[in-house]
Amino acid sequence: MYDVAIIGCGVIGAAAAYALSRYDNKVVILEAENDVADCTTKANSAILHAGYDPAPGTRMARLNVRGVALAKEICAKLDVSYKQCGSLVLALDEKELPHLQHLFENGTANGVPDMKILSKEEALAMEPSLSEKVCGALWAPSAAIVNPWEYALAMTEVAVRNGVELRRNCKVTDAEFIEGGYRLTVPSGTVETRCVINAAGIWADKVHSMVEPANFHIIPTRGEYYLLDKSEGTRVSHVIFQCPNALGKGVLVAPTVHGNLLVGPNAEPVEGNDTSCTSSGLEFVKTTAQRSVPSINFGESIRSFAGVRANLDVDDFIIGEEPEAPGWIDLAGMKSPGLSAAPAVAEEAVAILQQRGVLGAEKADYKDGRRHIRFKELSAEEKAALVREQPAYGRVICRCETITEGEILAALHSEVPATTIDGVKRRAGAGMGRCQGGFCGPRVLELISRELGIDPLDILQDKNGSNVLVSETKVGGKSNG
Repeated sequence: MYDVAIIGCGVIGAAAAYALSRYDNKVVILEAENDVADCTTKANSAILHAGYDPAPGTRMARLNVRGVALAKEICAKLDVSYKQCGSLVLALDEKELPHLQHLFENGTANGVPDMKILSKEEALAMEPSLSEKVCGALWAPSAAIVNPWEYALAMTEVAVRNGVELRRNCKVTDAEFIEGGYRLTVPSGTVETRCVINAAGIWADKVHSMVEPANFHIIPTRGEYYLLDKSEGTRVSHVIFQCPNALGKGVLVAPTVHGNLLVGPNAEPVEGNDTSCTSSGLEFVKTTAQRSVPSINFGESIRSFAGVRANLDVDDFIIGEEPEAPGWIDLAGMKSPGLSAAPAVAEEAVAILQQRGVLGAEKADYKDGRRHIRFKELSAEEKAALVREQPAYGRVICRCETITEGEILAALHSEVPATTIDGVKRRAGAGMGRCQGGFCGPRVLELISRELGIDPLDILQDKNGSNVLVSETKVGGKSNG
């Protein structure tokens, strides 16, 4: 029997696993998809919010500010791409200026450091591309941008290194009480565990209902984005928000840690994980973003995508043990600022387990830390030394992003290895550039097949069913057609 089973390995499940891996316990992660961070975590705004949005006194408020501080430490320790660039909330009308003051007061109550309300002139001095209609802005220097899937992956890798078991393609379809814990039904049979952490994202209410009727309701909400080429990456140097509304924090314009420009999202309730992009949704994003930064060149868009977040029917996170199901811990409704709060949310789960007397002693031989080689960021001397040691780093596979074979091999043989083309993309960056894998995709497929012994016909682009190849067209130099 396991001590703890974590259902879901998005950033919340990953953070919980990372926190629990410090203790001498038997922990398993049950992830329904074929990779970690493959739902909400991979398709969001990639913002670590400063913490002025949540109402004072809520879990969101407390855990947002704590989580951002922890994230900075974790990203440095685990070599995750991170940049503390700060954020600006714009008032684009005189009527919105009081709302800036409201956010400032929220942030002050929540403990957000070093905020300041700027005049129009101060805002334009910081960001010359802003609309001339800006009347003022709230400056929050503690906000940051991050690589969200690398963040989750890095925490999972360290957890696995320290003994946490990860099962992918392992959807939980039922749960029942047994003496001393729970029996979870999974494709391979059952998993028995003393405690459960429900970090199932947009499915958290349905997972909860396997043991007790849920007293919360998840409202899956789609957000659509434009990802623009690096030629637009310096259009702004801070995260640019408009005043939030009932639909969320609104359409933002932000640099990414990879040097691109990200624009979005809208907010559209959907059924399940519907990540379709729509012409109306993208037009709304474009038109709204141009209110903040009119000069964005959307002709430089290299990809549009959508993610689905777990909005709730209450305006706070759901964190705690189900009263009628001892040992069942919900970490649910992790809409924004869920990414920001993740490590602090994990601390809450650990505290609950400590109160239950479940956690063992801290491990004396715990192995923390991580190094991720980004070849293009090395000095000429470092590159030469690495190629001498490992020649695969001297072969560039992705020309757009200068990603080498060595980086792809590292992704295929890590603690949580990639098994799909997009899995390699998320770990190594191959396919993230202008051509979006048009050049390097076939070579990545070849490397996956060679290194992992997978038939090319069985290699996936991303999720199950997304086979890249469906049949051989030539055998022995002769066409099958």
